Amino acid sequence: MRAAMAERIWQTIKRNKTLQYGVPMLLLIIGGSFGLREFTQIRYDAHKRHGKIDPALEEKIKKNKVSLESEYEDPLQECSSPHEIILLWENSS
Repeated sequence: MRAAMAERIWQTIKRNKTLQYGVPMLLLIIGGSFGLREFTQIRYDAHKRHGKIDPALEEKIKKNKVSLESEYEDPLQECSSPHEIILLWENSS
């Protein structure tokens, strides 16, 4: 009796495309979402635990503030003639 009922359920699943393809796909998507959330949380917890740096190094980093403008300052813009650009080019290499 159980075997006949199981066979009938199996036949229904084989005939119905939603049960055959849709339900496993939804389970994969929802299960993957929960799995990714857990792995991501592990990553952030590990980073929080190991991301602490030495206080002396942190103080040194705070002292040496570097701005974006100072990093990308272009000395060629300050030149007024092509001759100055050539001299700058030769001196830099």
